[in-house]
Amino acid sequence: MRLAPKLLSVALAVATAMPAVAAADDTAALLAELKRLAQRVEVLEQQNKEMEKSLATDRISEKEPEVVTRLKAVEFQTLSMQKQARQIEALEGITAGAELIGVFQNAGKNGTASAQRETLANYRGDVFVSLPGGEMGDTEGKIFTHMRFGQGNGVGLRPTYTSTPNTTAFQVGSVVADDSFAILAQAWYQLSTPLLRGGAKADARERIDLTIGKIDPFVFFDQNAAADDESAMFMNNAFVHNPLLDSGGDVGADAYGFAPGAIAQYVNEREKGSEWGLSIGVFGSGSGANFTGPISRPLVIAQAETAARFNYLPGNYRAYLWSNGHGSDYNGAERRHSGIGFSVDQKVGDALTLFARYGQQFDGKVRFDRALTVGGELGGSEWGRSADSLGVAFGALRTSDDYRNESTLFDLDGDGATDPQASSSETQVELYYRYKVNSQFELTPDFQLIRRPAGDGSGSTVKVAGMRAKIGF
Repeated sequence: MRLAPKLLSVALAVATAMPAVAAADDTAALLAELKRLAQRVEVLEQQNKEMEKSLATDRISEKEPEVVTRLKAVEFQTLSMQKQARQIEALEGITAGAELIGVFQNAGKNGTASAQRETLANYRGDVFVSLPGGEMGDTEGKIFTHMRFGQGNGVGLRPTYTSTPNTTAFQVGSVVADDSFAILAQAWYQLSTPLLRGGAKADARERIDLTIGKIDPFVFFDQNAAADDESAMFMNNAFVHNPLLDSGGDVGADAYGFAPGAIAQYVNEREKGSEWGLSIGVFGSGSGANFTGPISRPLVIAQAETAARFNYLPGNYRAYLWSNGHGSDYNGAERRHSGIGFSVDQKVGDALTLFARYGQQFDGKVRFDRALTVGGELGGSEWGRSADSLGVAFGALRTSDDYRNESTLFDLDGDGATDPQASSSETQVELYYRYKVNSQFELTPDFQLIRRPAGDGSGSTVKVAGMRAKIGF
């Protein structure tokens, strides 16, 4: 509808109705003002049409009115923010991490299987991804995957109870030594159900976790804050986990330390600083660990754990029992093995954490049936390097009575001769200094001693020196 003609009509009607006594010049001035107003309204109508035409498209043109350009800019910013919010929402709950570890070690000829001085290097990489696994009422799911790759077996020692001085070594069993492959190390699904006790989900302090898949059993059992990560702490396998389970082989996992299994956990966090929990796990053992045989006579392990405070400083105390239906005796026979273990870590100062592990075998003919490891890690704040750490550990693996009596009957090292009399405990010492170069890179010189290897009291002490480099995020 056009307003200008209507306004002119109104103006003429007013002028006609004015009293004759009105001055002629006032009438002319009124008509001029009304005409100017009508022209202004016509211009505004034209601008309105141009704005409607510009807003009909998303494109921005320099010929458009300034107000339209600004309006479109605000709209684009709003849409961009909404897109970013949707992307953040889609990524919520997803975490990822990766690390690359390189190690070189040197061992003298008295300590190697080849009777030659060896200086060897290896590398290992790990990639972890955790994803939300859906919800069912108050129950939340989680998906965890872990890929591992690497190359190099590290130095090969003469027979020892310690399975390796370099637990980071990872070499896929390939015929071609130049090959480097990745494996799916872990892939498990976990359901976590809060026990509400009539309250809200956010207030729940108890929960039940059910986990199933391909798992590293030591992620859930025998944990230790000062000695369970070979990529950052001790590398001698006797200090990474309970020696009876790991170096002794009772964990029954595949060649790389993983196995299919299921775990049920109860966690109670009602009292801060005194949290506790109960866990039981069932894992494939023997041929069942690498999916080549039935999962019968599995490894069963049950653990009770609690947090505690010493002089207001946190600590963790764990006790566990295990039974492995596919335990391997020192003479190659397969029978059930069982034992008990304890793992303790306790901060005793702002920068000092101590640890201890003990294991004892109940059933099975094993080379060593008792293991004790102790040590600690001291943070570098004492000397102005708060991100650095100094670690030291001592261990003793006691030769079992059965193996002490029968050791000279076997050729376990494959040299064509029966083994020497195993009459003593093997002892280990490891010392490292972790130097933090920056937030992603660290260097760790490491030194190890293994005395009376494989319980041979006349055997030469094994000395291993090395350097570990780690990049991670």
